[in-house]
Amino acid sequence: MSYRIQSGDTLSALAKRYNTSVGDLMKANPDIKDKNLIYAGKSLNIPGSKDSFEPGTSGSSGSKAGGGTSGSSGSGNVTAPPGGAGPASRGPGGSPFEIAQSHLGKNAGSLKMEGSGVGADMEDWVPNDVNCANFVSACLEQAGQIKDSQHSASVMTLQGNLDRDPNFQRVDLKDAKPGDVVSMKVGSGQHVVMFAGWKDGKAQFIGSNNVNSDGSQRISMTSMNYPIMSVHHYKG
Repeated sequence: MSYRIQSGDTLSALAKRYNTSVGDLMKANPDIKDKNLIYAGKSLNIPGSKDSFEPGTSGSSGSKAGGGTSGSSGSGNVTAPPGGAGPASRGPGGSPFEIAQSHLGKNAGSLKMEGSGVGADMEDWVPNDVNCANFVSACLEQAGQIKDSQHSASVMTLQGNLDRDPNFQRVDLKDAKPGDVVSMKVGSGQHVVMFAGWKDGKAQFIGSNNVNSDGSQRISMTSMNYPIMSVHHYKG
């Protein structure tokens, strides 16, 4: 996982946040010579953390979870949540779910090269295997649900930004609407996607996922079986 250092960050605080040590952070970032001197705007490698996800208990051992509709611009037979939970959440600029859906099948690296829309809002410096928060942030920006200053390529920073935003509230997955932001715990790292509805009784998620053979990310839709840290719903 790659994290963009923010003003006020310290290695000790970041080590505590990501369940690692200052020593391991320095080993993963050999350019850092002084543990008390880091620079805002620089990229920091977080040891043992990545956006990739391995299959849950229902997956096939040894293979990465695939994107069920990664080659299609449609949502297949993904339906709205049961119980009349309603349509996709919307902001002043539209639905982040529908915006994400329009990019299904695109490689994150290629999407970042687009000069408008989601691609223009994604930060170019982010490595192509860790774009999950970068992509979700850009979809939220395009929908008008967050400002550029709230955009983050870090799952934990984006989660914190949404917690502090009065337009968002935490909800249970059973009450989620397509487009709600779902942060997950994956091993020693984190992953963030958007809720996409239900299919055959399983929650579906859309986002930038490590489904390419080289470990890079592609916009795909799939089910996942990981501990959920938070679900943020935009209430406007």
